[in-house]
Amino acid sequence: MSGRTELPSGLVTFVFTDIEGSTRLARMLGDDYGSVLGDHRSVMRAALSDFGGVELFTEGDSFFIAFQDAGDAVAACVEAQRQLSAHEWPSSEVAPKVRMGMHTGPARPVGNEYASAEVHRASRVASAAHGGQILCSGATMLAVLSSGASVPFALTVPGPSQSPQGADVDLLDLGPYRLRGFDDDERLFQILAPGLDRDFPAPRTPGAATHNLPAPLTAFVGRRAELAELTTLVHRHRMVTVAGPGGAGKSRLALAVAEHLLEAYPQGVWTVDAQDDLAPAIAAAMGVRTEPGRPIFETLLEHCADRQMLLVLETADAAPAACATLLRRLLARCPRLDVLVTSRVPLNVPGEVVWNLPPLSPADVFALLSERTAEARGSRPAPVEDHADLALVAARLEGSPLAAELAATRLRSLSAEQLAARLDDPLAALDPVNADAGERHGSLTANLDWSYRTLSTPAAGLLRRLAVFAGTVDLGTVEWCGVEALGALSELADKSLIELVPGPRYRLSGQVRAYASRRLTAAGDERAARDRHVSWALHTLDSVAVDTDGQPRTTSLTELAPFVPEWQTALRWAAEKGSVRSGLRLALALDPWWREHGTAAEGRALLTRLYQRLDGVDVEPAVLAYAHLVHAGLADDRTERTRFLDRAERIARAEEDHALLVRALAGHRSTLIEAGHYDQAERLCRDVIAEADRCGVSEAALPAVIALAELLWRRDELTSAAELLGAARQAEASCPEHRGKRTVDWLLGMVALRRGDLVAAHDHLVVALRSRLRHGFSGAAADAVAAIAVRCALGGDLTTAAVLFGGAEAARGARRTEMFGRFWSSQQLSLRTALGDAAFDVAYADGVGLGFDRIVAMALAVEHPDLEDGAARFAGTLRG
Repeated sequence: MSGRTELPSGLVTFVFTDIEGSTRLARMLGDDYGSVLGDHRSVMRAALSDFGGVELFTEGDSFFIAFQDAGDAVAACVEAQRQLSAHEWPSSEVAPKVRMGMHTGPARPVGNEYASAEVHRASRVASAAHGGQILCSGATMLAVLSSGASVPFALTVPGPSQSPQGADVDLLDLGPYRLRGFDDDERLFQILAPGLDRDFPAPRTPGAATHNLPAPLTAFVGRRAELAELTTLVHRHRMVTVAGPGGAGKSRLALAVAEHLLEAYPQGVWTVDAQDDLAPAIAAAMGVRTEPGRPIFETLLEHCADRQMLLVLETADAAPAACATLLRRLLARCPRLDVLVTSRVPLNVPGEVVWNLPPLSPADVFALLSERTAEARGSRPAPVEDHADLALVAARLEGSPLAAELAATRLRSLSAEQLAARLDDPLAALDPVNADAGERHGSLTANLDWSYRTLSTPAAGLLRRLAVFAGTVDLGTVEWCGVEALGALSELADKSLIELVPGPRYRLSGQVRAYASRRLTAAGDERAARDRHVSWALHTLDSVAVDTDGQPRTTSLTELAPFVPEWQTALRWAAEKGSVRSGLRLALALDPWWREHGTAAEGRALLTRLYQRLDGVDVEPAVLAYAHLVHAGLADDRTERTRFLDRAERIARAEEDHALLVRALAGHRSTLIEAGHYDQAERLCRDVIAEADRCGVSEAALPAVIALAELLWRRDELTSAAELLGAARQAEASCPEHRGKRTVDWLLGMVALRRGDLVAAHDHLVVALRSRLRHGFSGAAADAVAAIAVRCALGGDLTTAAVLFGGAEAARGARRTEMFGRFWSSQQLSLRTALGDAAFDVAYADGVGLGFDRIVAMALAVEHPDLEDGAARFAGTLRG
């Protein structure tokens, strides 16, 4: 050293140094280790010789030095590190990495040693350092700054990019740490200087952080059930993979779980992004340093071998094969290590439990959206009157946290109502214009690009072709899309681009569908894919409309419901660029759906667009005429209805199609009835019925028969109405579009009500209600419920009648017609008079609030009149 042998006294700075990984270095070098160790000692002694340090002992690779001046101690260590770095070692792999630590405190030598706790504190500070690092205690820092040392010093907070101007040495405040054997916290500082390494893991102390979980920037909202379930899975299994689409909140949930599990892993919870070089990234997170001549992964395995730790590996889908290989080795060699992975694809590691992250519930999306929107508006929550629109936005985001974050940003400039109206295309509505293409969570498009780039050619092609479907599809439909579809489907499911739903069926989210549609257009395949979709739609139409024996099926909106979104999508394409003939066929099939669900305006608009593309298209006249009949039935304007009925009539006469002509003529009945011209309407109906009989197409006149029966019922000609309806039973049974509604039975029930025949009324109305429910005609079913309400009122069950009326009126909505509207009103007025206003209003409100399913159940549960009051006709049977 300096040649000085007298031990410092008073305020002494103690320095300890040793070689990190010296045992490994000695094993690697064998007999050559002695030469490296000797060079290390020579370099250390030469570097420290000019700074007044007294070497107390040297043992193996360790030094213990005492300095009278703290500034000299710091300068000596800095110089030693510089010379160690500059020395020519046999190779870079065997260059020793020396860790140094110091502490300053009052001490007096006793003989040739110190009997002071300050020495032990200095030793613990050195033990906290990493190879190549110099640490000092807070006491040394204060001594340095107050010593007036010749070397300029500066003090800074963590994370400096360079030393301050004019300062050769910078003291970086690392914060308080608990040293082994000491009860108080010690504030540690790293000494920075030109030529020294700057970046090190956290100090190695018992009080050091046992995790590297990032502090959340925003509150964790919702997911309470998922948080509990995933926490339980991690407790029970060594490797759990949270799988799900991009932007689903996998990482956020995994980090929340990790935070809950901190106490269960005493040796640490460490999160690593798999986009980095994996083994070095895990080692850096855990504070594991490279050892000379040894692969970092081997050092990592040794570090994790007997430690109880949790590794949170994020974005494993960035390099799934590499992640799987590394995790297999880690789990096999480290029995107390558990792993929680976030990935868009399973890693297929033995023992891996794949947990698919469900979408956020609408309530959680609403809560998240409300909170983020308030943050985006300067902590101002949305007004209460906006909550309904905000809930609509939340419902349309399909449980995506990323979409909710983007929507909150949009709500800075749009109202919730405006945003909800634009979410048919979520990418256009939510993506920022200037999103960073490299930031996968910066936009929905960038997020999906991340997954799309990893797809095989068949999988990418299938994804694009599936984009033309409006809803879920079954396996047969997927196979319709191509011969390689089955394998491609599995790949899309594994990468969370397609969702398996009960059925089983397969679903693209609105975001994925919008993205895939853009890719389909960009690939130039849109026309072929959509034309193929139209062909598929017609194929399904045939399967629904025609029975296995070739006979037309009863029109059932229940059976149509799964196909309607696809038929409407195919029809929109046909109306824009596809086949007009196919579009007209689809329009005919959708007619009852449009009528039942109040979407007549859309139907008329699509038919109009098809007409505009008729030039040069060979369409069967009858098909066009039936399209005109559909258009007339959807029209709410009498002039428009008449115009299209006349067009259909002209085609029917030109083609000599008697059934079509009868239908066209019968269509005018609605216009006359709406205008209150009941006598003219009756004459028209009788003429149409006669014409149909004369031409042998009596079934075609069924609408006229029904209308005539209603007109007769209206003026109390009940016998004539009943006879007419009785004769119409066969015609109704032979018409697929009519037999599901059982209108004949319903009208016979109405006739029976007028006659006071509750038994016949009950029988007919229950038959009509059951059939209408089974076939999906909910509006007509509401009429049947209202009629059963009248039957209850006539039978003396006034409260049930009022409840049923409330439910029927709420469900019927716009179906009130002039023909029966007055009848319902008069019956309700009588019921109100009998019950009293207050009791009627309570019962009616109960019916409105029950929901239509429960109202129907109540109507069907009404006891048959023959069973009421222990009817005499059953008395003998019951006694027997």
